[in-house]
Amino acid sequence: MPRLLIPTPLRTYTGGAASFEGPAESVHDLLVSLTEAHPHLRSHLLDEAGQVRSFLRIYLEDTDIDEFEGIRTQLAPDAEVVLVPAIAGGTVIPTGPWVR
Repeated sequence: MPRLLIPTPLRTYTGGAASFEGPAESVHDLLVSLTEAHPHLRSHLLDEAGQVRSFLRIYLEDTDIDEFEGIRTQLAPDAEVVLVPAIAGGTVIPTGPWVR
């Protein structure tokens, strides 16, 4: 079965599980299986229209699924899918001639 890796910030909604395996032929099917198993996770992954939230990137192995067919991307039985939420924050390091 395809395996989906869950990032640390979202594990609160999966009972601490770092991954999820479920029957799925596509990324969409895997997300449906995941959100059926962990309903509180749905609002963090999908908007009201059922579309993947804009701050969430999904990778099949090392490639963004947008380079394939988006959430309709087909999955092999041994596929590994990775959720990567955007991370905000950090420090801006000033550069330029005025910095000493």
